Parts: sequence; structure tokens; C-alpha cells
Amino acid sequence: MDNILEIKNLQKSYKNFTLDNLSFNVKRGSVMGFIGPNGSGKSTTIKLIMNLIKKDSGDINVFGLDNLKYNKEIKQKIGFVYDENYFYEELNIIEMKNILRPFYKSWNDILFEKYIKDFELPKKNKIKTLSKGMKMKFSLAVALCHNAQLIIMDEPTSGLDPVFRSELLDIFYNIIQDENVSIFFSTHITTDLEKIADYITFINKGKLVFSQTKDEIIDNYGLVKGSKELLDNDTRREFVSIKENDYGFEALTKDITKARKIFTGSGIIEKASLEDILVYSVRGNI
Repeated sequence: MDNILEIKNLQKSYKNFTLDNLSFNVKRGSVMGFIGPNGSGKSTTIKLIMNLIKKDSGDINVFGLDNLKYNKEIKQKIGFVYDENYFYEELNIIEMKNILRPFYKSWNDILFEKYIKDFELPKKNKIKTLSKGMKMKFSLAVALCHNAQLIIMDEPTSGLDPVFRSELLDIFYNIIQDENVSIFFSTHITTDLEKIADYITFINKGKLVFSQTKDEIIDNYGLVKGSKELLDNDTRREFVSIKENDYGFEALTKDITKARKIFTGSGIIEKASLEDILVYSVRGNI
């Protein structure tokens, strides 16, 4: 399987933040979940991929092409769904579509009408009257109706109720049945990624923590719970971070198999969720 997006040694520095030599790949036909706390560099990375800000160094290749040199060609095949709405609020869906359509050589009006019908969007209502979920669906319809091969989404389910989020995840799942299409999905709602992601890339403070298959992560990481008597200099080194209180400890390990050998019979060992992994990795020892 070839890579639809390749990022190598990507660097971008601001006064109080640096995206530090970030490297990862997105496979064709896959869903990559992109996670990290607020301020970790997720939106900066997406803006660099979309060529909205200039990188300091490193390489970004989309569809095997340099994203600076082939900016226009690449954007013809990218669908971008952002957390905020950037449409003209006083226009309705059809009027807004008519403004956007000339920008895309492969715009498909039949496909657009299909998504508007499938998503149950009111074509004649002004965009300002639509709910956040409906605006998100409209963004997705625009992204999909010009035969985009890479869908980039920045917090698309943020602020949506659980029913609407579940509906959107079903839509994403249907999209990737086309094995030529990939989704790069930035979110802080890790339970959404556990349902649909094939790979997870985790960054913290501008640095890569890991970029692996979701199955590898879920299989390898675990939570260990027990009394503080189990902690010494050797056992502490087994953990990413430890939370201690008067009653005992809870700690994250990235080698659950080894932890089972060390703590079997003396502690509780269970699988870690993506949220557990993110929280423990970011917060450190407490």
C-alpha cells in the first residue's frame, strides 16, 4: 500500500512553540487519527500540509508530489473539513455551491445533489440558520463531490452531540470503502477514533510520541493498578507515567505483556484506551 501523505523532518517555530522534526506517513485507503492536547501542534501541522503557512524546513509530499511545487494540483484532490465555518452566512447552500464549483476541475453536481439528499440538508435555507452539524455535513459534501482522494478534517466532531457524531462516523466509514480515499482526522475525542481509525499519530508539545496502527497501540499499552509497595526504582522504570495517592497507584505501561509478567498476582492489569494513553502521556507523574 503506497503513502498518500508523507511528512519528513517537518519543522515550524514560533516565539513560544516549535513543531520539532515531525515525521509520519498516511497510507492510501486508511484512516489516520491525529491526536494530542491543545497546543500540541495539530492545527499547525494541518495548516502546513494545506500550505496555509510556510514551513521552516522538512518535506511534505501529497500524492507523491511536493506540496509547495504542486500546490494547485494537490488541492484539486484534497477535501478539507474544518471545525469552524468559513462559508458566506447570508447565502443558501446552492448559492454557496455555485461560488465553490468553479474552483474544482472535477466537480460533480450529480454527486453533490446525492450528498445533499443523503445528508438531509435544506438547500434553500441560509447557511447562518443551519446547525453546526448541518454546516459540517455541508463541508463534507463539498469535500466529497470533487472526487477528493485525501480528506483532511480538523476537529470535525467537536461540539456535536453523540447522535450526530455517530452519524458522521458512519459517513466516514462509508467514504473509506473506496480504497483510494484516505482520511486524516484530527480530534481530541479519542472514542471516535477507536471506532474508525486504522492508524494513530500522537504528538505532544510539537514532538512525535508515536505513529502506529491502532491495533498495535491498543495491544501494547496497559494500565497497572496496585498498592504503592509494588513501586521501587526498577518497577517505576516500566511506566510512561504514574498517578499515586494514599491508597495506591495507577500507571501507564507501553509493554502490557512485560507488565503482566512483573505484576501478575500483585496488581490489576487492564487494557488502556486511547484517552488513557493521551492523558497519562501528557500529564506525567502525579
